[in-house]
Amino acid sequence: MEVPNNKNAIESNRQAWNDSARHHQDSPDWQALLNEVTQADFSCLDDTLRGLLEQVGIDGKDVVQLGCNNGRESLSLFSLGARTVVGVDQSTGFLEQARELNNRSPHNAEFIETDIHHLPASLQNRFDVALITIGVLNWMPDIGEFFRHVASTLKPGGRLVIYETHPFLEMFDPEAKDPYRLDSSYFRETPFVQEEPIVYVGKVEQQAAKSYWFVHTLGAIFNGAIEAGLNIAHFKEYPHSNREELYDQYLNQSAQLPMCFTLVATKI
Repeated sequence: MEVPNNKNAIESNRQAWNDSARHHQDSPDWQALLNEVTQADFSCLDDTLRGLLEQVGIDGKDVVQLGCNNGRESLSLFSLGARTVVGVDQSTGFLEQARELNNRSPHNAEFIETDIHHLPASLQNRFDVALITIGVLNWMPDIGEFFRHVASTLKPGGRLVIYETHPFLEMFDPEAKDPYRLDSSYFRETPFVQEEPIVYVGKVEQQAAKSYWFVHTLGAIFNGAIEAGLNIAHFKEYPHSNREELYDQYLNQSAQLPMCFTLVATKI
């Protein structure tokens, strides 16, 4: 398989996410979200992430979410007392949804269209907390470079909070005949490639821009953060899933996989 260079992979992923946005907007979840976000205490954060953010403390803080998708999590940060919130994403389509939600919210976040590799100077050394949630790390072809850009947004002493899928799950194919058989190497170096629209439930049988999903080991994630000048202060693995429903079949097993993790790191 021919793997594109990093720049082309990032651009193809941007196109794929823009195409995906309309499919997400067709869902009943979107209609419900339009109503829910009007509440001052709106939050879509699960107990794990909410508890961690309360522990880190974002009350009165300036927070950036990198890879904010449609902004629902960014807007949820106000329920924890965030002073200002900025959401960053490279998808025009999803940021249009974020701004629609923002217009309905009693709070006011700022949404910026850019990819992580071209952050505007206005975001440098600005934030107390940077947030990354499910489905961000694996779109990044170079995890070390990614963390250098993330670190650049934080003030000295600022904290990075990550709540992500566990890389062990990339070894399994939940749609395989035997979904418990190891299907891919933990140390896989080539990305998974998808040519259908990116949706969270089921599949849409249409042609779309290719999307490239890069596998990063925990070691690569840890080293990328450390080399970017981030001190790891917290790391925890969990037996629950924060991925698509397809992965729920791996829950509650006698030989349980780690399914997601949280990590907190402080900028030196």
